[in-house]
Amino acid sequence: MNENKRIRIAITHGDTNGIGYELIFKTFAEPEMLELCTPIIYGSPKVATYHRNALNIEANFTIIKDASEAQNGRLNLLPVFDDEIKVELGVPSEEAGVAGLRAVDKALEDYRQGLFDVLVTAPIDNNEHFHFSGQSRYIEDHLDTEEQGLSVLINDGLRIALATRNLPLRQVAESISKASIVNNVSALFKTLRRDFRLSCPRIAVLGLNPKAGDNGLLGSEEQEIILPAIDELVENGIQAFGPYPADTFFGCNDAEQFDGILAMYYEQGLAPFRTLSSCHGIIYTAGLSLIRTAAEIPNSLALAGKGIADELPFRHAIYLAIDIFRNRAEYDAPMGNPLPKLYKERRDESDKVRFAIPRKREDRTPNNGESRNTKETH
Repeated sequence: MNENKRIRIAITHGDTNGIGYELIFKTFAEPEMLELCTPIIYGSPKVATYHRNALNIEANFTIIKDASEAQNGRLNLLPVFDDEIKVELGVPSEEAGVAGLRAVDKALEDYRQGLFDVLVTAPIDNNEHFHFSGQSRYIEDHLDTEEQGLSVLINDGLRIALATRNLPLRQVAESISKASIVNNVSALFKTLRRDFRLSCPRIAVLGLNPKAGDNGLLGSEEQEIILPAIDELVENGIQAFGPYPADTFFGCNDAEQFDGILAMYYEQGLAPFRTLSSCHGIIYTAGLSLIRTAAEIPNSLALAGKGIADELPFRHAIYLAIDIFRNRAEYDAPMGNPLPKLYKERRDESDKVRFAIPRKREDRTPNNGESRNTKETH
């Protein structure tokens, strides 16, 4: 694959009362960004102009009628509606949220036609005036695919996947099963290999209950559901470990020993992630043919109109989308034209046992130091 090929990036403008255009304009104020990719902003010229003037940002964009008209070296803007829309920066409203989702709708329509390579979404606020299930779920539901998405929080070497959607805590336990954990860890394993090019990733699975159940004293899910799931994953050739208590796992830097982590619910994953990432993370919706990333910026609407939004996580979301696009191409390339098998391999039974001895169950538990301190280098 040509490393210098400019990847076409669809960028949705997000909540029209939010920080989407501030992030976009600040990010592409760096000329190097337009040398790296060809952006297609799905939004509104009128709303973009309003934001530019309100924030006093110097930004030029070219209006196009179709994504196929996008030109290299320019900030291309594709209007997704012509309606007049009231912009009140920082104010939650249904109109602003709906305008954000209309951009997502148009982007997904163009993706089906192959008009861009990757998607990066600006924030849409979920508030008392506009309730929706989040952009990850929305995209998965409207992509017309049987693929199951997996939300992964990313910053530097930290990658935390969530085993359940945004659920009330009382619904979490009933939503977890052996099959769901096996499926989620398997999906994380696949994305770590294909999208992040880690040849033999190590994955930690967190417990559900305090102290990971404390041997059944504080809950039975670890023994009845999570451990059997880990055993099955190991039998399938996946290096899965745990279940680990979340407090000591993150507090004692155990996370550094793993390439990926499966958290059981929202707070268990988000709280340590935001603490360790200083609110500069990225959300990646793994498991889909569409590569979609977003900046993980909490309470983004409160920042709107003040000129203080930090574009760094948004810029990194673009970098990550490009990296994953190239990693997939590199990973898939050998699969496209496999070499014909020219001879029948001779089976050598003599040393087979040497390399087929399964690791004991005790080796997968958090009490064994070996499982934490022998991280492979990639």
